[in-house]
Amino acid sequence: MPSYLQIENISKSYGPKVLFEHIGFNVNEGDKIALIAPNGTGKTSLLRILAGKDSSDSGGKIIFLKDIRIAFLEQEYEFDPQATVWDQIIRDSRRWMEHLEPEGVAEYEQRIRQLLSSFGLDDSARLMGTLSGGEVKRVAIIVMLASEADFYILDEPTNHLDIDAIEFLENYLSHARCTLLMVTHDRYFLDSVANTVMEIDRGQVFIYKGDYENYLLKRQERIDNYNAETDKVRNILRRELEWMRASPCARTGKAKSRKNAFYELQDRAGQVYRTSQLSLDEMAGATRSGTKIINCRGLGIRLGDRTLVKDFTYNFQRYEKVGIVGGNGAGKTTFINLLTGNVGSDFPFEISGTVERGESLNIGYYRQDGISFDEEQTVLETVNDTHLLGRFMFPHDMLNNKIRKLSGGEKRRLYLLTILMRQPNLLVMDEPTNDLDIVTLNVLEEYLKDYKGTLVIVSHDRHFLDRLVDHIFIINDDGTVKDFVGSYSQYRALRLRSGSDLRLRSGTGKADGKAAKGAAMADVYPDRARSVGSHDGTLGGPQNPANGESKPRKLTYKEQRELETLEKDIETLTEEKADLESKLQGGLTDVSELQKVSARFSEVSEKLDALETRWLELSI
Repeated sequence: MPSYLQIENISKSYGPKVLFEHIGFNVNEGDKIALIAPNGTGKTSLLRILAGKDSSDSGGKIIFLKDIRIAFLEQEYEFDPQATVWDQIIRDSRRWMEHLEPEGVAEYEQRIRQLLSSFGLDDSARLMGTLSGGEVKRVAIIVMLASEADFYILDEPTNHLDIDAIEFLENYLSHARCTLLMVTHDRYFLDSVANTVMEIDRGQVFIYKGDYENYLLKRQERIDNYNAETDKVRNILRRELEWMRASPCARTGKAKSRKNAFYELQDRAGQVYRTSQLSLDEMAGATRSGTKIINCRGLGIRLGDRTLVKDFTYNFQRYEKVGIVGGNGAGKTTFINLLTGNVGSDFPFEISGTVERGESLNIGYYRQDGISFDEEQTVLETVNDTHLLGRFMFPHDMLNNKIRKLSGGEKRRLYLLTILMRQPNLLVMDEPTNDLDIVTLNVLEEYLKDYKGTLVIVSHDRHFLDRLVDHIFIINDDGTVKDFVGSYSQYRALRLRSGSDLRLRSGTGKADGKAAKGAAMADVYPDRARSVGSHDGTLGGPQNPANGESKPRKLTYKEQRELETLEKDIETLTEEKADLESKLQGGLTDVSELQKVSARFSEVSEKLDALETRWLELSI
């Protein structure tokens, strides 16, 4: 395989802080590399140097294979707000198109149209200034993919995208015959696309072939080997220390050489590898809340002739963990702004219905665009608690750093600290995974799993949702909000089994806000997929035959009776399975009873699988 990129002896520092020093590596044709490192250690700086937008402090060499096409996706896309989507894409594609013949230009433009359709941007006459953040990111990705480059360099490609767009990009890149180097915090995306993990650690680069799990294993092996070598050096050092103390201060060359070697050993013996990571162990928990959190009745949100949310009725409960998903521009942020009361007199939306909040509610709102620090303040002036700052990976040598000198991820981490310090009993998080590194996300997930308050998360990160939420609100294009109890992966699997337009029977249409017992780890049950304040009985909104969309097959009388019986049986078995599961987890000590409960649990699980399969056959 030819080498697409050769890096030799490049370095980057900001003041006394060394990001990386004299590093070198190769990227070969076909490599799909995910670059991993904690926030503030130079991931974006390295990519900018490779793209020619920054320079190495130590000179060095950056050699790309001659005549390969290179496309770079930055975190923030620069655009003209007055340009149309089409004009912006053509303008930024000019360098790829200017040498093409007319037939080649037509083919290129057709490729752009196909990508616009795939990413749901059918109206290419819209002005860039009217697009949401996720839609702007789609435009940037279309510019990149339309180039059909040999080598893609991507900095956080999934930031701001909705899940459908992420999955399209994921599928495209995983099947494309291309080479890429990317920074991403999305673990599902990383595992699906990358075949190699590159880590920046203590200013050096380490390469691991394979997926993220293999990286974790091999990384730990490397650390263990390094520390084992340190132990050996310390044993040698002890013997040399005895010699140093016992020997006269001889001036022979041999003695000087041995003394120099002793000092080198002394330096190496002090280099024990300790992993530095975010610690939330000492964060105070949520303040106690009353029984009333947020009650919504007939809530509607409109902007002109467009309905964002329609007839939403729901009571949020204590200790509930709910995720919110929807397409870019669907109104997820507007929705949670209204829930939390973050609307001013200039709020441009038409509101109907009511939102009532509990009197003892202490809301912590982690906003997507909520960082409003004074850039000239220091870290310590922003949060005057050295102990907590240390726990959030701000050591003493960073406390006097100006906010403007922090990386995007470091600012996010500091912002998270200011939110959690308030001990909220309702924590609302809008895209919390953007700009945070994977290690920090893992620690945050563990904290939120045990969080003793109500948690509402808007996120495109499927792994993050799968680990944390009990159920999901899906905001559809027509403004209906559907409640799916289970993980995002369960919802997606059911969508795939049932076709792209998933239909689920509704319950009463009035959800009481209480997630079913064991919902976080249970299978997706029919009675748990219900509409919220809507009565059309479909997860994707009502079907309109006039628009050419398919209608559910009409059931015979016998099938209708069978479906009713199935739902009752499934509900009964679901309750029994939850009860059995509770017994198994409760620490049964009687062996015969344990065997009996375990056997019944397997029997009930098998029956449920069969009944649910038949229920799906009748329901779609």
